[in-house]
Amino acid sequence: MIQVKEFVDSDNSYAENKANQFLAGLKDDQVINICYESVVKTSNSRTERQRSTILVVYRIEDKVE
Repeated sequence: MIQVKEFVDSDNSYAENKANQFLAGLKDDQVINICYESVVKTSNSRTERQRSTILVVYRIEDKVE
């Protein structure tokens, strides 16, 4: 089965750190693709913050019942 997991920057954690922790638990042959996007958001106070999103497409074994 193919799955997609999304990691998004927040005020107290970074997508990169969470994605790397997740990837460390996968075998190399489970990873199909990794996509990255970064945008700059402007707040009401005119400060800019970069937000990153990482998508990991990976394979898991189907459960046999």
